[in-house]
Amino acid sequence: MKLEFRLGAYQEAVEAALKEADEERVLPRLRARDHTLWKPDPADIANRLGWLDAPETMVDRVGELKAFAEETAKDGFTRVLLMGMGGSSLAAAVIRSTFGVKKGFPDLAVLDSTVPAAVLNCAGRLDIKRTLFIVSTKSGDTVETISFFKYFFSRAVETSGTAAGRQFIAITDPGSPLVERGLKCDFRRIFLNDPSIGGRYSALSLFGLVPAALIGVDPGSLLEDARSLFAGDGGAAGVKLGVVLGELAAAGRDKMSLSISPALPGLGDWVEQLIAESTGKEGRGILPIPGESPAECKAHGNDIIFIYISIEGETLFDDHLKAIEDEGHPAIRILIADRSRLGSQFLLWEIATAAAGWRLGINPFDQPDVEAAKEQARRMTAEYLKRGSFPGESPAAEEGALKAYGNISAESPEDVLSRFLSRVTRKNYIALQAFVEPKDETGALLSALSNAIRQRCGTSVTVGYGPRYLHSTGQLHKGDGGHGMFIQFTADDPEDVPIPGDDLAPSALTFGALKYAQAMGDRKALENAGRPVIRFHLGHDVPGGLKRLTQAVKNTKL
Repeated sequence: MKLEFRLGAYQEAVEAALKEADEERVLPRLRARDHTLWKPDPADIANRLGWLDAPETMVDRVGELKAFAEETAKDGFTRVLLMGMGGSSLAAAVIRSTFGVKKGFPDLAVLDSTVPAAVLNCAGRLDIKRTLFIVSTKSGDTVETISFFKYFFSRAVETSGTAAGRQFIAITDPGSPLVERGLKCDFRRIFLNDPSIGGRYSALSLFGLVPAALIGVDPGSLLEDARSLFAGDGGAAGVKLGVVLGELAAAGRDKMSLSISPALPGLGDWVEQLIAESTGKEGRGILPIPGESPAECKAHGNDIIFIYISIEGETLFDDHLKAIEDEGHPAIRILIADRSRLGSQFLLWEIATAAAGWRLGINPFDQPDVEAAKEQARRMTAEYLKRGSFPGESPAAEEGALKAYGNISAESPEDVLSRFLSRVTRKNYIALQAFVEPKDETGALLSALSNAIRQRCGTSVTVGYGPRYLHSTGQLHKGDGGHGMFIQFTADDPEDVPIPGDDLAPSALTFGALKYAQAMGDRKALENAGRPVIRFHLGHDVPGGLKRLTQAVKNTKL
């Protein structure tokens, strides 16, 4: 692996920061698990550094994982469904999209959307009786994950009766509520992860390695590649990367555009969660923008750094790298030999994130603002269960199926968007938060809308599906410097899906109600944090509503 830093006017400041990192012994103190590197209080630090040991300690589990994977393949499972959010699912998704599935092993899908259509479409693609279900949650009580479990366990009981539990495995921390649930339901296996590994740092733990093994990817190879990073320079490359990112963020370059080789699909989403949830706090943070094309990058201002992750020999980003360097933007290129080096990328970025936290003076292992949205969602849910409905809202404007909500007086939904965007300055970023079914068509339309906004406003725009983004960028949205502006999208559910109850957690909710509570809860949490938010309800026509709004942005004169 080779890292190239092209820092232009920031070179001198970065060299001073790197010198300070040497003087402060950042790398040795990181390797020694010294919590004072970040804060004098060890709370939520000393018990969150197990990821540094994972490349070594997990080696002892490789044989066990391979044997379990072979057992499940021989038992006739053709699909694996991983139910999890954020750090419990993103690494597994990257591994699947990067390496594919070995012949003779079941394929892997990930469910991380509470939108009813997403749940139903996922279920419709499965032969329930031949599916192995992974319930993946560190805490053991993540509301989305447990809701998925209850739905699919009920479906499995319909086809397999009392043997349904043998189609389920759990990955969780010792003593979590999921352990009790798994024992009660006779799960095939309960994998207990090292509790000192935080969720977003868990790629090289059981959360990433169990799914890898189940699809025939060798966990030992991932671990061996990660260990090669420590063996090569002890982790110095990761510290340098992190110090550079932290120093540039402190200097105002707090947006990070990620362009990644097609050979590593999904890696950007994993890096986004790691960076955003780790650094967005105490009024500081780094906003990752994954998946940008060179054409989309042209509209950015002077608050961004460009990151390129390429396979050696690729020329995909060469022209753009030269162009942005000529424009004076700092850039970093990471060159790796081939896709087999994914394990070292996981560890490189984990080290870099920890080092960036040191440079920014924050604790990169806690997530103090995540609870705010959860608490608001719980309040919304309680009112729904009490009254049978959510609090009423009056739209600021509506026309046909499209309704706009927010503290803006306007004659039409398009006008609400125009007035909202007129408030944007170069220091802002805009986050599109879509509580709709993740689909290729919807993703393309959201990308078109984000491009139109970027071209009009000259600022960074990100796109996230809800509730997925709550477990990745949600912390940053409420804990950074407050420059975010937020546009939510909700839609009607053609068919809702009840969430079954059980002895451990009775339920009167549907997935549609849960989705709505999460959307409204996050909106309230953002407003309480002083962030501007508007919402568009797209009714039954998600594509039509997004096209209308995109056209409105294009038609508005600067």
